[in-house]
Amino acid sequence: MDNIDVMVLKALRDWRGEGQRALLATVVRTWGSSPRPVGSMMVLREDGRAIGSVSGGCIEDDLIARYTRALGGAGIPDSTPQLVRYGVSADEAHRFGLPCGGTLELLLEFNPDAASLQQLLGQLESGSLVQRSVDCGTGAVQLSTVAQPEALEFDGHTLINHLGPGYRMLLIGAGALAEYLATMALFNGFTVTVCDPREEYMGSWSVAQVSKVTDMPDDAVTAFKPDARSCIVALTHDPKLDDLALLEALHSPAFYVGAIGSRRNNHARRERMIEHFDETEESLAKLRGPIGLYIGSKTPAEIAVSVMAEILAVKNAVPLPQQMSVEVAKQEHDIAMNEASTHCAIPEIITPGQAR
Repeated sequence: MDNIDVMVLKALRDWRGEGQRALLATVVRTWGSSPRPVGSMMVLREDGRAIGSVSGGCIEDDLIARYTRALGGAGIPDSTPQLVRYGVSADEAHRFGLPCGGTLELLLEFNPDAASLQQLLGQLESGSLVQRSVDCGTGAVQLSTVAQPEALEFDGHTLINHLGPGYRMLLIGAGALAEYLATMALFNGFTVTVCDPREEYMGSWSVAQVSKVTDMPDDAVTAFKPDARSCIVALTHDPKLDDLALLEALHSPAFYVGAIGSRRNNHARRERMIEHFDETEESLAKLRGPIGLYIGSKTPAEIAVSVMAEILAVKNAVPLPQQMSVEVAKQEHDIAMNEASTHCAIPEIITPGQAR
């Protein structure tokens, strides 16, 4: 499953390739609370079909009413890009469903060039990070590949947006937990690869749209070529497989590296890596485990929810309180249980015939 930006751009490319009139709307500035972040995109075809989102729905409805013939609008013009702002007044904020005090500004590009869109998507699909620059005075678009992603820039005259490459996940182990986690990653826009050299596990894999490899895990990590938009998750519970993958992944730019397992197993893993593989506490700092946020999960599906939530929090640079980690939460739970047990009343033993 493509991430939302790629879905939006593919739809726009296809529509323009068919000669359909369409516009691309990009959130370029926000003030106060905003339902969608800067860089969010949607495309709108003249007949009213829309993909993507720039708000909770009301602004999309207004654009459809203005620029599509389906609702009696003027249609999509041949024009240079235009800026539109929503939510300047309290009345507008209420009308468009914006949070109190929220304001956002959109850049509308009318009938973008199909050839340029095809070039952009070709670069994204090859794994490139692409800088797309739009001259708001003329509508001219320039594409260039760059090494590091940067935040969207807009000075009122030029829009500079960095797109791709998509987020990727490499799973080590093809068990039930991996299937649930892969499914969640797919609908969150990740491209997923699963590695398992064990035929009995890989043979029963059932999740479509996932690439499958049967190499040894360390070789699979090397071939995966992790970048800053990659995560590697070890799920086999087998040190011969998980440890090899993690050792390779730890020295990569991957934004998330973690392994399933109990607190005891994860401590043992760290000790093995330090003792036998010359790792240090510093080099193991990015290794997460036990992985996931503590939600009391028991089943593979619940554990996958926990792990996916942690991955998304790290991806989105959300600071996580220590109390949400599995290790800390379970330690606190154990302490609470021990304290509760020491305060339990000792039952009175009554012998037969003893008066009550």
